[in-house]
Amino acid sequence: MEALLPLITQLIAGAVGGNLASGALKQMAVNTVARTIAGAVGGIGGGMLLTMFGGEAGLTGLIADGIGGLIGGGILSTIVGAVAAKAR
Repeated sequence: MEALLPLITQLIAGAVGGNLASGALKQMAVNTVARTIAGAVGGIGGGMLLTMFGGEAGLTGLIADGIGGLIGGGILSTIVGAVAAKAR
């Protein structure tokens, strides 16, 4: 269970970050389910990156997973929304 907790934190934080970023940018090209999935995937990537490189800045553990998940989810969801808007 200890190995799954960071992954779950990254998924949830990424989904939240993706929906917040898309909502703030008023992206209507992508529905809520797609934003949530893109945010969760971005959250995993962002959480892993911040965990790898954030140790030098003092960010470790669930804090790094959550912050990285929020940022990564927001970035990937924004990219997906921009690509979908261009495709329309």
